Amino acid sequence: MFEKLVNIICNYVEVEAGDIHPESRFMEDLGFTSFDFMSMLGEIEDEFDVEVEQTEAVNIRTVQEAVDYLGKLVSEE
Repeated sequence: MFEKLVNIICNYVEVEAGDIHPESRFMEDLGFTSFDFMSMLGEIEDEFDVEVEQTEAVNIRTVQEAVDYLGKLVSEE
């Protein structure tokens, strides 16, 4: 799931896949804007066939937090 997420992240910011780590923060380290982040969430919903709760999304700051949250959503399906 991490690799899939990294590929999606690379669609939104100018960062090499090898420079994205579990502890990378979306805004501070990867250069996401709020708009980029919300757009990415929409793609993640389509890709993984899940629904991301906006109240949960605001708490996702690192790539690992996103992976953990997605893992939880996918296992609930």
